[in-house]
Amino acid sequence: MAVGTMISLALYFLVMLAIGLYAYRKSTSDVSGFMLGGRSLGPGVTALSAGASDMSGWMLMGVPGLMYAVGLSSIWISLGLILGAYLNYLIVAPRLRTYTELANDSITLPDFFENRFADSSHALRITSSVVIILFFTLYTSSGIVAGGKLFESSFGLSYEAGLYITAGVVVLYTLFGGFLAVSLTDFVQGCIMFIALVLVPIVTISSVGGTTAMVDNIAQINPEYLNVFSDIGIVAIISALAWGLGYFGQPHIIVRFMAIRSVADIPKARRIGMSWMIVALVGAMATGFAGIAYVAETGMPLEDSETIFILLGQVLFHPLIGGFLLAAILAAIMSTISSQLLVTSSSLTGDFYQAFLNKDASEKQLVLVGRLSVAAVALVAITLAYDRDSSILTLVSNAWAGFGAAFGPIVIMSLYWKQMNRHGALAGMITGALTVLVWIYAPITINGQSLSAVMYEIVPGFVMASIAIVVVSRLTAKTQPELEAVFEQVNSKHS
Repeated sequence: MAVGTMISLALYFLVMLAIGLYAYRKSTSDVSGFMLGGRSLGPGVTALSAGASDMSGWMLMGVPGLMYAVGLSSIWISLGLILGAYLNYLIVAPRLRTYTELANDSITLPDFFENRFADSSHALRITSSVVIILFFTLYTSSGIVAGGKLFESSFGLSYEAGLYITAGVVVLYTLFGGFLAVSLTDFVQGCIMFIALVLVPIVTISSVGGTTAMVDNIAQINPEYLNVFSDIGIVAIISALAWGLGYFGQPHIIVRFMAIRSVADIPKARRIGMSWMIVALVGAMATGFAGIAYVAETGMPLEDSETIFILLGQVLFHPLIGGFLLAAILAAIMSTISSQLLVTSSSLTGDFYQAFLNKDASEKQLVLVGRLSVAAVALVAITLAYDRDSSILTLVSNAWAGFGAAFGPIVIMSLYWKQMNRHGALAGMITGALTVLVWIYAPITINGQSLSAVMYEIVPGFVMASIAIVVVSRLTAKTQPELEAVFEQVNSKHS
């Protein structure tokens, strides 16, 4: 590995660890500070933190890899994501920020569900925590897989060594710095990702003779690469656009809305976040698209389409810049892993340890348990990531669908429908999660295709969960007067 590349990566790691040290000294003395940063995030940090934690290794590896493999017909997923993210900022963020504070200052999503519906049985807390731990372990594993592939293809290290290096650095700054460290590192990582996703496609397109020459070359390679409807019907388009539904139920994203310092900052955060996201997604797709022409023109070997960004960064740039581009991939990977580790840790700490094992735990005990949970979840995710053939995009899509279906309908309806009760919420959560799991793993085929190949599992999961919420809520007891009063208080602030 060139000296310039090593210098860039070393600087990146030092900056991340320095931020972790700063956050450790700043905001980890109590559990609220460790898990939610004291609800003090500004709009810029909120926006880039939400974006960076959302756009993990699949942004710089999965999206370019899919575009490289199938061409413009992969654009539908990105369109769905942009629409979903915008609606998340618009309809979820303001009310959730207000409601979580009024609902006994809820600092986790399971905490909010229990307080929102006054669930003294703790069934909502337990079930939502199980869903978080199950799907976030898969999600975290996808990021560690991306790290393993990065170190293997770029540095000549073993895949397993890459897993431990990736997870090790993230665990260090997350374990000590908590939510503030995660959010601040996400901000820096979001800036790095933005620059990389503007720089790489521009240089790649220039190297193949410009946009016109690139399109002409791709048309000669395979005209279907230029067809947005190539081998994709209306059901497949709906499935791709449905990725946007996942935003409403992603704990690591919507927790940023809970942590922003005021509702008044949300419109500014939305403008920053959506601008960042659109440019980043267009850059990621353009990288994969231009990569088709570049690889064909140069004859460069590419065994794994998900490493096209890595290849272009290595061959087109000076080693110092190449190191920066590799740091961008690490930034994408680490920003999401850290967020997922922290949310899972908060669930294990508050929703299991404090709720059932030690209700009188001190703030220091809870922070210690939170840190131990970060390390434990990381070890489990590393174990799952040992499968070298794991597809980053497949792992992400499964976890994304699980959260979107289990939590998305509950989050939306809990903020807007006064008649929803805890029975409906529990029914919706279980129905959504089980529908996704059945859709993925059931040995059922349609015309020789698995259910998930026919329709993305988030669609039936989201629909069935929504139906379960409405039906069960209407068939069971009415909401309590005190809960209606809090709902009306939130509604009056946002009407």
